[in-house]
Amino acid sequence: MKEESPTILLVDDDRSFREFLTLFLKKEGYQVLSAGDGLEALKILETEAPDLILLDLRMPHLGGLDFLGRIRKKGLEIPVIVITAYASLDSAVRAKKEGAFDYLPKPFKLEELRQKLKAALKRRPAPEPPPEEFMGIVGRSPAMRRIFTLLPKVAQAESNVLITGESGTGKELVAQAIHQLSPRREKPFVVVNCGGIPSSLLESELFGYKAGAFTGATRDKPGLFALADGGTIFLDEIGDLPAELQVKLLRVVENKSFTPLGSTREIRVDVRIISATNKDLEEEVRAGRFREDLYFRLNVLSLHLPPLRERREDIPLLVQHFLHKYARKLGREEVGISPYALKALMEYDFPGNVRELENIIERAVALETGPLILPESLTLRSGGSSRTELKAELPPGGLDLEAYLAEIEKDLLRQALERTGGRREEAARLLGLTPRSLRYRLQKYGLA
Repeated sequence: MKEESPTILLVDDDRSFREFLTLFLKKEGYQVLSAGDGLEALKILETEAPDLILLDLRMPHLGGLDFLGRIRKKGLEIPVIVITAYASLDSAVRAKKEGAFDYLPKPFKLEELRQKLKAALKRRPAPEPPPEEFMGIVGRSPAMRRIFTLLPKVAQAESNVLITGESGTGKELVAQAIHQLSPRREKPFVVVNCGGIPSSLLESELFGYKAGAFTGATRDKPGLFALADGGTIFLDEIGDLPAELQVKLLRVVENKSFTPLGSTREIRVDVRIISATNKDLEEEVRAGRFREDLYFRLNVLSLHLPPLRERREDIPLLVQHFLHKYARKLGREEVGISPYALKALMEYDFPGNVRELENIIERAVALETGPLILPESLTLRSGGSSRTELKAELPPGGLDLEAYLAEIEKDLLRQALERTGGRREEAARLLGLTPRSLRYRLQKYGLA
């Protein structure tokens, strides 16, 4: 696997200088992050892990020396080269005392900078082999290694987090990891499926109610926000939240308070909100289906989980993980997988992502009696773009083709609805249908 080029964080309040140096560094093969002052740079370090920092000394808001002190207090051992037009022996000594690797007065020759960068990067501690599993999340691809690096930093911040990615990519697992790594780990982690609770019940579920608030409310019931007090609340499928509840959620996000149904007393809570969605929320905002102010409040820190088809190098690792998991769960001896079966999985597109792979392996382990999973043990959907052939055998006496195909179609419709929790828009996408075409088929087979 090709090693990623080093990342340099450039911190300087001179915009034209930043732009010039960014072009130079990119031509030299580096990845570049840029900040106009120390505070902006600290914000970047919450979610990024640069290999080296180029730092100006005199900047507004937070100067270079104060910035150096802050990152050392955080325990970040990133080499720093100070670059400044206000060169003096005193400032050089102070920068070195605060932990700077080297000092470069402006103006300087690019060759001089080039040599100092190489020297500083050589002094980096040798990286440990990247983990292949972290907090129950499995992967060795660059995308997943980046997630592993970011998770502890995101967990320590108190900001709200938005996790994006297709269904089945592991968004809830990532949310649980953030909670377990955070100072709130001993407090509750409460999961809310915004798409799985009827909108008529969602408000009372989130905020609770007082006895007599509505017919059947015979006693007080605390809402999920109250139950999460001190901990983390995970709002899954936040893009499905009805418009009227988006307003009420915004109030909770901004004021950390809410009023239960049937009550006049405001309740204050201390919760961290992690949200997740498989929708493009920016597009939902443009279409007027999601409030822009709520989107910005929820999307302070963001993590994106790529679909499994974009990180195929993780498939063999995940397969071994699930083989071991389900062999142990089912009380079987360890089960292997044949090269041909693994090849079929590597060529499959996994519309349902990691969740679908786990289901495939669980089924194969349950049904395979031998020590090895074979290609015929795998249940792969033809819509998953696998190059594995889908064969059907014609009975000797023939068959009613239309009835046979209708049963297959009805079964696939049921599977799509079950896999998406009844969300028709997503079920239509899984089946390659328009929402209108899906509605027609559901009515046709009495599944509406």
